Amino acid sequence: MDANTLKLFREVAQRGSFAAAARAHDTDPSAVSRAIAGLEDELGVRLFQRSTRNLALTEAGLLYSERVATLLADLERARDEAVALGVGVAGTFRLTSSISFGHIRLVPLLPELRATFPRLRLEMLFSDVRLDLVAERIDLAIRLGPLPDPDLVGVKLFDMRYYVCASPDWVARHGRPQAPAALARHDCLLFDLPEFRTTWRFRDPAGLMIEVPVQGGLKLSSVMAVRDCAVAGMGPALLVGWLVAEDIAAGRLIDLFPTHQAGARDTPSAAWLLYPSRQYLPVKVRAVIDFLRPRLR
Repeated sequence: MDANTLKLFREVAQRGSFAAAARAHDTDPSAVSRAIAGLEDELGVRLFQRSTRNLALTEAGLLYSERVATLLADLERARDEAVALGVGVAGTFRLTSSISFGHIRLVPLLPELRATFPRLRLEMLFSDVRLDLVAERIDLAIRLGPLPDPDLVGVKLFDMRYYVCASPDWVARHGRPQAPAALARHDCLLFDLPEFRTTWRFRDPAGLMIEVPVQGGLKLSSVMAVRDCAVAGMGPALLVGWLVAEDIAAGRLIDLFPTHQAGARDTPSAAWLLYPSRQYLPVKVRAVIDFLRPRLR
């Protein structure tokens, strides 16, 4: 047996399908099936229980898979460290984030990232769908939310702060609301997520939580579009700080309630760096994390 056969075996075990493993390795499913059959013949045991609809590890297959995972991790570590000593950080690196965070925060960093690691082939997957890091062979994800996936290793980048803001033009035409409750009477810009489109929450200086029902004639599925409409004077919007901090600093938007903490959820939100849980963190992943952490904070 060789390392490639063991990798195919692990891929089939994780995905539960010859076809899915074949797609991941850009090969034919029949080739994967033959490789697994040959491995079973060599070992003298059946690794998978097959039926017309399901493919599952046998007891022997489960034990073998656990041992193989450790072996492959050690092989990856040895290769990774040897390559790093020879040519520095190299290889293909797949990173995913939401579309808006990718455009606003990551794209401006790409020239420096490419210059720092010229031998790294970057694949940036900007998607608002939470991709499966293992199935999609993703090295690193940036996720925004209350808590990371417990099956992944998480490094907190920063706590997220939200602002209810509007343009100076809107404030000149409608007046500045004196309290968050006044928003219920205004035509607000709504982001099309359940926790954003009906109720905005505020914590006052004394720590009291206030829930304000909001309504509006414009609901958008893109947070960047909400921000652009707010800058255009179309109404107040609840927006995250990393998206609008420069607009507020430049005077394009006004923080309507600077003494309050605004939000859409009861629980705090943060930005997280996440990677698949494994025994060894590849050199390239550790290097990119060290690059991103100070720049994104």
